[in-house]
Amino acid sequence: MKATSKAQQKAAGAALSAKRGDTKVKDLQGASQDMYKSMSESELEELASTKRKGLPTKKD
Repeated sequence: MKATSKAQQKAAGAALSAKRGDTKVKDLQGASQDMYKSMSESELEELASTKRKGLPTKKD
């Protein structure tokens, strides 16, 4: 699954960082916190690795 917007890709990156222990879970907010709770590390890695070029800032 690829990210559909830059915001989704960025949130996945933040959740992945927390999943790996690089950042604190309590620092997550909104979508990144939901992603942390509901997605596996491999799913987050796939979303976060999406190239940002050509993606809209936010999904309509």
